[in-house]
Amino acid sequence: MAGNLLNIGKTGLYAAQAGLATTGHNIANANVTGYSRQTVVQSTTTAQDMGYGFVGSGTQVAEIKRFSDEFLNVQVRNAQSATSALNAYNAQASQVDNLIADSTTGLAPSMQDFFKAVQDVSANAASTPSRQAFLSAAETLAARFQGLNGQMQDIRDGVNSQVTSNVTLINSYASQIAKLNDQISTLSNATGNAPNDLLDARDQLVLDLNKQVKATAMKGDNNTVTVSIGAGQPLVVGSKAFQLAATVSPTDPSRVEVGYLNGSKTTILSDASLSGGELGGLLDFRSNTLDPAQNALGRVAMTLAATFNAQNRLGQDASGKMGGDLFAPAPPAAGINKNTMPPDAANPSTVTATLVDPSQLTTSDYLVSYDQVQGAFTVKTLADPNKPPVTLPAYTQPGPQTAVIDGLSFSISGQQVAGDAFVVRPTANGAHQFAVAAKSIADIAAAGPVLANVAAGNRGAAKVSEGTVDASFTGVFPPATLKFEAATGELSGFPNGATVNVTVAGVTTPYLAGTDTIPFTDGASYTFNGATVSFNGKPVDQDKFTVGRTPPGGADNRNLLAMGQLQSKPIIDNGSATYQSAFAQIVSTVGNKAREVQVNGEASAAMLAQATSVQQSVSGVNLDEEAANLLKYQQAYQAAGKVMQIASTLFDTLLSLGR
Repeated sequence: MAGNLLNIGKTGLYAAQAGLATTGHNIANANVTGYSRQTVVQSTTTAQDMGYGFVGSGTQVAEIKRFSDEFLNVQVRNAQSATSALNAYNAQASQVDNLIADSTTGLAPSMQDFFKAVQDVSANAASTPSRQAFLSAAETLAARFQGLNGQMQDIRDGVNSQVTSNVTLINSYASQIAKLNDQISTLSNATGNAPNDLLDARDQLVLDLNKQVKATAMKGDNNTVTVSIGAGQPLVVGSKAFQLAATVSPTDPSRVEVGYLNGSKTTILSDASLSGGELGGLLDFRSNTLDPAQNALGRVAMTLAATFNAQNRLGQDASGKMGGDLFAPAPPAAGINKNTMPPDAANPSTVTATLVDPSQLTTSDYLVSYDQVQGAFTVKTLADPNKPPVTLPAYTQPGPQTAVIDGLSFSISGQQVAGDAFVVRPTANGAHQFAVAAKSIADIAAAGPVLANVAAGNRGAAKVSEGTVDASFTGVFPPATLKFEAATGELSGFPNGATVNVTVAGVTTPYLAGTDTIPFTDGASYTFNGATVSFNGKPVDQDKFTVGRTPPGGADNRNLLAMGQLQSKPIIDNGSATYQSAFAQIVSTVGNKAREVQVNGEASAAMLAQATSVQQSVSGVNLDEEAANLLKYQQAYQAAGKVMQIASTLFDTLLSLGR
């Protein structure tokens, strides 16, 4: 009896000792990140049937229980992933917002100064200082475009660097999780019990991994976890860790993409598939804020350059020559073929893009890819996933084959093979390549190249406009004297063989000079050889009007006035925005996005704090509770020792009876 009592006391002593050790372990690790509190779970040992009933034989430690709720852990991971993504996005978006919205260093002041110089030179067309100020303002505007684009490129390079760092960190976490999986599995098999501290360490690594990228952890055999990212790509399976790679984009050397390594093969993962975490926030920022902002800035630059060049080409310089380009045209950036051409391909396919209508230019990038089934190339607008791709006619190599889409002429040539694909970014380099082409003030075509006048001696009230030209005007324009014939109501004198388009109330009727009778209509405009004149008032018989090239020199400023009107003319986005309103839209879009991400980030941080608080209410160590447990287990230990002491006294009593 005494021996059994001694054993009972011993089991109680061991259980109390385990309780004290576990409580002390909790207290020691109370400030360790990711530690989950533990407790001793006791159970009774098997009782003995003594005939008069079952007598207990003591207690045993059933397990050391770890307080960890997987549901709450998942909530914390998801909240952490979202918060990290928004914080990373906000840090980058605020840089772009501050860059383009600055009232002193942004584009708006330089653009305003440029148009002021245009207005000044149009008011003083013969003034050399005004013309020089115009060129200086143009150079300043070009420098501002290039400077903004350069700073955006610096931000892009920073994103590339951070993507590379994040990939390295993700790979490190994956390797550590796989190593812990192996240790946990081995120990679980050997003892049948879970190594709680290793489970805590692994859970913390999974949480840290979610700070970098959204990761899902699924329970496996022997207390292991399988970790996946993106669209289900496994990152850790048992003791095996898969790796990501930061790799240069196959279509854009300036862009770092995230690849998934599977043996010797690297598969590029789409930005959209890597959501959450700092990496997801960076990729989201690059795709949805930086790329559109840089493209939109490039569109403003390319449209301004194209329209001013077109207008200057419609003017005449001081020497009497037609104007040339004021700005160096920025060619749309065509991507590199991401397909690996077979060794015997002597003439690989290529894609080029040319701007033909700046008013239709968008901020989208385009994917030009070869569809082997259709035997044709398709062009997909990447900014609008719902817009169906344009399928070109069946491709016949070596081409070229062209198609005009959104004001761009796509030209495809060479030997096409399955997998050929190009990403064309038409406006990405627009601001970077924006430069002044005019070398001197003589390159400014201020005058209108055609000048119409009322002949001296006219008796009628008809007046003729000074004249304008369109893009078909070649500069070769023999002078013409137009004469009104009252008997027939005809206006004669147009160059023989020229097509004369007469527009009355918006309706245009073509006539062939020398063959057709061309009627005179008050208020009508007459276009021939690329020049247009209009009449107002009624002439009398034999009234004449001269139309010819504008004499060199002088103070003619009609073409500069037309340039000045470009400031308020809605040209961009199919005629819905001016240059300045288009840039204001960039500022507004980026600013709204930055503010949206900031607000969402604050809300997400609050949700993370709340989820963490709930999780810690289950898993966290409460020092007051542990202090109470210390007293409880101390008393249990002392009581168990007292039981053993009594058992010893009883045993001594029995021995004394024998003596």
